[in-house]
Amino acid sequence: MKFEDFWYIVCESKQLKTNTVLSRTILNEWLVIFRDPDGKPVALRDKCMHRNSRLSKGKVHQGQIHCPYHGWVYDKNGKVVTIPSEANNPRICNARQTLTYNTTEQDGFVYVKLSRNSSEDFKPFVMPNYQKPGWETVRVINRFQNNVTNCAENFIDIPHTVSVHPGVFRTPRQQKLEMLVERKNGTVIAQYQNETNNLGWFARFLNRKASQIHHIDTFHMPNITSVEYDMGKHRKLFITSQSIPETENSTLVYTDVTYNYGIWNKLARPFVHWTAQYIIHQDIKALKIQSEVIEKYGAQFANTPADTIHVFVESIRNTITAGEDPRKLPNKSVSVEFWV
Repeated sequence: MKFEDFWYIVCESKQLKTNTVLSRTILNEWLVIFRDPDGKPVALRDKCMHRNSRLSKGKVHQGQIHCPYHGWVYDKNGKVVTIPSEANNPRICNARQTLTYNTTEQDGFVYVKLSRNSSEDFKPFVMPNYQKPGWETVRVINRFQNNVTNCAENFIDIPHTVSVHPGVFRTPRQQKLEMLVERKNGTVIAQYQNETNNLGWFARFLNRKASQIHHIDTFHMPNITSVEYDMGKHRKLFITSQSIPETENSTLVYTDVTYNYGIWNKLARPFVHWTAQYIIHQDIKALKIQSEVIEKYGAQFANTPADTIHVFVESIRNTITAGEDPRKLPNKSVSVEFWV
């Protein structure tokens, strides 16, 4: 197993209009993304075979990409169909074909998979309750100067919230929480107990009676986190992030905040969007600092029991890095107490 075996978002479907050309980087591979004559997404290596120009700097006409340097034209299969300097000689054109990658669309996203010979046909992750009746989704996109592992761990890390997001999302109270963390089948699941209304600005709206919150954080291999809050009828929330590995130190994160607030759904949209972006900007700063320190001193962590969720996530990611299947790791379950 390798990271190239999985599907990664390259854009929102609405971004990829007819004749639009997008440049993307996934796992250090340069991609040019466009739509073919039938409107289906195409992903080619972003390199002209001729004199090594970038196809993404060219234009799409009738579903074919035109290199901006010498005008070579590639079809949806990466086949060269036009070479102007050779009078479009079929014999010369047909002998040339660049790398293509599988694409699909789901939940308003365009996905690409780099591996063409993976041993297992993984499916793109299904975004919780996307476009279901009664649910609203706010979608934000941000770039982090850090790797996928550290981004994913940040998104499901409670202890940092009182320091990085004080007042906005939790405040220091030294409240004891209980966490059951499980690693099984390539996922990490953390279930929390004793949470009530330490939710920052929206505590009175989301849980004004301070009832115990049903809260589950999940990591799905290799790059997806999902945070679920259930505070009763019309007080349900999912925060799902897909961390896309551009390079070792650049991660593009697509985050869906999908919620059911009943009659407040539409009214809440601008507040949900603003708050999500505000919190994420704080995380971007924190992870940039972490990345700078790691670059200078290395990635040795002084873990405590509260970091069990991180240890499990790292074990899954490290197993894929080693070319092995994390689903074969032994199941583990740990109960942890920590304070926020």
